[in-house]
Amino acid sequence: MTEPTRERDWRPDHPLDLRRTLFPLRRGPGDPACRLERDGTVWRASRTPAGPGTLRIAAAAGGPVRAAAWGPGADWLLDRLPDLLGASDDPAGLRLPPGPLREAQRANPGLRLCRTGLVLESLVPAILEQKVTTDEAYRAWRQLLYAFGTPAPGPDPRLRVPPAAREWALIPSWEWHRAGVDSKRADTVQRAVRLAARLEQASGMPHAEAVARLTAVPGVGEWTAAETLQRSNGDADAVSVGDFHLKNWVGWAMVGRPRSTDAEMLTLLAPFTPHRHRVCRLIGLTGLRPPKYGPRLAPNDHRGR
Repeated sequence: MTEPTRERDWRPDHPLDLRRTLFPLRRGPGDPACRLERDGTVWRASRTPAGPGTLRIAAAAGGPVRAAAWGPGADWLLDRLPDLLGASDDPAGLRLPPGPLREAQRANPGLRLCRTGLVLESLVPAILEQKVTTDEAYRAWRQLLYAFGTPAPGPDPRLRVPPAAREWALIPSWEWHRAGVDSKRADTVQRAVRLAARLEQASGMPHAEAVARLTAVPGVGEWTAAETLQRSNGDADAVSVGDFHLKNWVGWAMVGRPRSTDAEMLTLLAPFTPHRHRVCRLIGLTGLRPPKYGPRLAPNDHRGR
């Protein structure tokens, strides 16, 4: 087994649920860039400003978080380990009324919002998830990474580092088609990666400025920006407006309404600013789901068109 280029132990000063904190970074169970092992270990392959890097993180109850990293990006990843695991997140300001949400908050003190500091790594898969089922998006992400990503540094041959901005830009149209990605989403990715340097600056911007920077790209709307900033910035207030399910989950959990609009959702969440995304994460942990009506959204297949 290849020796890690660097190791780091870090002891958080807050409870930490490693799996729940990093779960949003995994794009489906077969994600080539992020794996969550049954023993709680998390593997990530990233393209950092210093180059490709692989990060392995493990946490034991009562002990420090132990991380190992490989590749040119190893130092960059280990230096930012605390931010990745929610050290810069501050959930203390969220005060919830008695009920299921407060119970979820009490039962999950280790839930933190991760912060990767990498915009493009979350923006591209968010674009792939626009207006399609998660299965379609995850399949496209896997296929594109296996075809155009690079083997990750370190001991795990299953991991792939996502393409660099230039490599995304050079993917020909028929390869997007083969991966099941329609021209609208493919074109949006191509526009975004050509502005990669400016978009990466959003990782250090306040909420409103970061949203404005991302949504200046044609095809990147409020939902895509929120899904990106939740991960790259640990943005506790980024609400995924336009999500197929979220508005109904919020309406049901808060007022027992089985169907809601985005406007109604935002009204319900407004008192919890600047923790609206955090509230949505807690709603997910309550298990409360509105009744289902009609068939599920059927997957599209753009490969035969």
